[in-house]
Amino acid sequence: MKKSYWYSERWGKPTRDDRMLFLLLTVGVFQAGLSWQAAAGKREVFEKNFCGMDFRKVAAFFPEDIERIAEDPEMIRNRRKIKAVVQNARAIVTLLEDYDSFADYLWDFVGGVPIVHEYEQADEVPNTLPEATMIAKDMKKRGFTFVGPIVTCMFLKAAGIMQDRVWNTD
Repeated sequence: MKKSYWYSERWGKPTRDDRMLFLLLTVGVFQAGLSWQAAAGKREVFEKNFCGMDFRKVAAFFPEDIERIAEDPEMIRNRRKIKAVVQNARAIVTLLEDYDSFADYLWDFVGGVPIVHEYEQADEVPNTLPEATMIAKDMKKRGFTFVGPIVTCMFLKAAGIMQDRVWNTD
């Protein structure tokens, strides 16, 4: 079984689990410039290097932690992306001053209910949406990084916050 199977299996299923959301955001960060399979296939490596996706622990990382992770031969060894994950963990911790959870912050944008976009054909499904662009801007303002409109849109779709329905699957 492919290591990226978990990602396609859980794609679009709404989650309010902060660790899962942090994992999905991390996959999005590492996916930039790579295939989703390459990034999603590193779940176990991400969980090992990022304290089981405990963003509070990751937020406390030091530069030597980033170097240690970058030297892991199983890791996607892009230091900018590793630093982005640490920065995003710090941004989530800061969010907790205003929200009960990372999930509450994200779901607040959609009133707690997934936004469903409907399309006739699969090739009509865009890789970014206006709502995702707005959320990406807010995330950037709050200190998140590597969260452009496309990464944010794919992250929100993976987390089930935004969903696509395609009517004609021929």
